[in-house]
Amino acid sequence: MRATLMYGAGDVRVEEVADPTIEEATDAVIRVTYACVCGSDLHPYHSLEHTPEGRRMGHEAIGVVEEIGEDVRTLAVGDTVIVPFAWSDNTCVFCRDGITTSCVHGGFFDGAGSATQAERLRVPQADGTAVVVPAGTDEALMPSLLTLSDVYLTGHHAAHRGGVAPGKTVVVIGDGAVGLSAVLASRQLGAEKIILMGRHEARTSLGRDFGATHVVAERGDEGVTRVLDLTGGEGAHVVLEAVGHMPAYEQAYRIVRPGGVISRVGVPQYEDAPVGFTSLFGKNATLTGGPATIRAYIEAALPQVLDGSIDPGRVFDRELPLSEIAEAYRLMDSREALKVLIRP
Repeated sequence: MRATLMYGAGDVRVEEVADPTIEEATDAVIRVTYACVCGSDLHPYHSLEHTPEGRRMGHEAIGVVEEIGEDVRTLAVGDTVIVPFAWSDNTCVFCRDGITTSCVHGGFFDGAGSATQAERLRVPQADGTAVVVPAGTDEALMPSLLTLSDVYLTGHHAAHRGGVAPGKTVVVIGDGAVGLSAVLASRQLGAEKIILMGRHEARTSLGRDFGATHVVAERGDEGVTRVLDLTGGEGAHVVLEAVGHMPAYEQAYRIVRPGGVISRVGVPQYEDAPVGFTSLFGKNATLTGGPATIRAYIEAALPQVLDGSIDPGRVFDRELPLSEIAEAYRLMDSREALKVLIRP
């Protein structure tokens, strides 16, 4: 089969590799029908050191079950399933608390021996990981259903952990697919005012469609001043940081109101973040977020996509075949594309 491997920064290739097989009785193997490139895939695209064996790429997929292990009970060959970016048994102590990304039997697809930017995928802990899409679902809904493997539910995770609720003022930092998804999720949770901080007009226009009430294109001191003006000098109840770089984090703690919450879902590209008096402590501010616990949210979000309540698949603005995935990375890296759908 064909799969995507990254051999170093900017070096993305599609190569022939061995098909995945059932290794554990709890595994399934799926034929991938929809995959995509994620903004977080661009981090290794910028910084991965030379890797002679190649790193398997991709962590978002929809596919059709082709094989199941003897202990798999909830899936059948022929089922169409959504596969989140992390596998989990959905029964361990942490899964029962909803923190499925810390499952004691879990792991992450990106960089694993079998990853999603490929023609086939081995799914460990298949009963706890894969979610069946109802038979007969309109093919036109598949891009939106694919966002339930990561991007939309990562935005929802940010909003949920941040305590977004009716009457709250929310600032979303970042106009990438996750930031726009956070806008949509905040609207679904009833936020009164949603300020999107981004400067790419095509993206912020979609953000307005998703529910942003204001757009702030300025950054740094000017951006902070603009947000404070929009909030009567008080700052935001909730700040959703969807970038992962230090300037975005610094912006977040400058615009959160006293007693407010910063929820981070942009994968941090730094180790040390200020938490002292002038950043969090002095404001009695809360810092939360982390890898999105996708599996804990899928069942609730699935009907919203199926009945048309939400259309998060609008974040896909390009589609390419697997053979052209290097171009998908280039388009996203250059910001010529927001998010690229891949059809193996």
